[in-house]
Amino acid sequence: MDIRPDYANVIREGKEEKVEPEEVKIGEIILVKPGEKVPLDGKVVDGNAMLDTKALTGESVPRNVKIGEEILSGSINQNGVLKIEVTKEYGESTVSKILDLVENASSKKSKSENFISKFARYYTPIVVILAVMIAIFPPLFLEGATFSDWIYRALSFLVVSCPCALVISIPLSFFGGIGGASKIGILIKGSNYLEALSNTEIAVFDKTGTLTKGVFEVQKVNAIGISEEKLLEIAAYAENYSSHPIAKSIKQAYSKEIDENKIQKIEEIAGLGISAMIDNKSVLVGNEKLMEQNAIHFEKSEEVGTILYVAIDNQYVGWILIADEIKEDAFKMVEQLTKMGIQKIVMLTGDKKSVGEDVAKKLGIKQVFTELLPDEKVQKVEALFKQKSEKGKLIFVGDGINDSPVLAMADIGIAMGGLGSDSSIEAADIVIMTDEPSKIVSSIALSKKTMKIVKENIIFAIAIKIAVLLLSALGLSTMWEAVFADVGVSVIAIINALRMLSVKKSKRNNLD
Repeated sequence: MDIRPDYANVIREGKEEKVEPEEVKIGEIILVKPGEKVPLDGKVVDGNAMLDTKALTGESVPRNVKIGEEILSGSINQNGVLKIEVTKEYGESTVSKILDLVENASSKKSKSENFISKFARYYTPIVVILAVMIAIFPPLFLEGATFSDWIYRALSFLVVSCPCALVISIPLSFFGGIGGASKIGILIKGSNYLEALSNTEIAVFDKTGTLTKGVFEVQKVNAIGISEEKLLEIAAYAENYSSHPIAKSIKQAYSKEIDENKIQKIEEIAGLGISAMIDNKSVLVGNEKLMEQNAIHFEKSEEVGTILYVAIDNQYVGWILIADEIKEDAFKMVEQLTKMGIQKIVMLTGDKKSVGEDVAKKLGIKQVFTELLPDEKVQKVEALFKQKSEKGKLIFVGDGINDSPVLAMADIGIAMGGLGSDSSIEAADIVIMTDEPSKIVSSIALSKKTMKIVKENIIFAIAIKIAVLLLSALGLSTMWEAVFADVGVSVIAIINALRMLSVKKSKRNNLD
């Protein structure tokens, strides 16, 4: 809900007015200052700025916008002043649609049938009626039958028929599974989600913050004519006054104190990079367009990620690769999900195609969709729903505000809780508190173990009860056998259910 705009600065008759976003009409001009949210969709008519679009796309790198470009509501203006011509009313804006999707997607949530509740609802009155019939009718119609004998049989029958073993042990198995899961950092919001996990057929993942760390770092330095350390130093000095995530990653990689007396001049060139005078040398740090604009001959890198090219006194000296790092845990997760027989593993991301496909290729994910907005992610998941069987379940794993609609509509929504947004955690059915993707494997394995114990208890309890019920009705068992079939079977089933509390984290992050 953090993306909901509180107000809009609209320009009317040459004056700025602060109004509710719902009051702004198509064609009006709104003013968005540094640090403010963009309240409505529109087109930039004046100014340029860097926008934090993390809430919409989930990506960490800010987007540069200038005159003539489309801008989406929910973005946050990091610098500069923008004048925007509104193209959509608030009800049709991106923010409004996201909030609407979260609310409406919940109605599509599938709910597991509770077998035991239905069973007990019909089973209990039936066996009570049968016990009464056993006590009354045989003495009336059978020669030599006595009421005392058949009342004893009916009471034995009634003791055996008590559904305690099922009504206590089955919910306890699920509660044990939920409790065991919490020990390893997996919070499951209900037993129906734990049950549904065992039928997972399709696993869909967001990229940034889920499969990758969501923090940009210097991955590679390629220096020409100077040392890699010197290249990184020059770039760090040039980026010293910038608050851009890329600048922060370079300064963090350099990690040494910067002598600001060496910096004579710094000029940020929107959409291109930085021009600076450092230690009386002209320095250019930026993208390939900056190199081309200054007629500098350079070698274009084929690496996937954000490339910063560096030139000193109009002489190209190398490039620095900055990229989001894949979680080591993610490789293991994809491998184990494949071994578990998950039919389809899919990745959805708002990032550009080259980056998304590179991450998917490294992880071994065969199906990937890139450059998606939140509503497009919903459309992709709706299409994937049609590819699973009737009993099969689709899980979606994400961590950002932009993932909330998909988390809410998936059969099981799983949120990364350590770094995830409040809205994604609220919309999810399961929360991974440690941000380890392999915990998805553990949760599915835990679900399968829980269902195995549940089935064992159901089969064991019903088989014993049916056998002793028949023997009681025929007068071949005593009250002691009846007590065992009730209390004894209940105790055994409960002890079996308590096995779920002994879940431990193994070296492979799977379940013992």
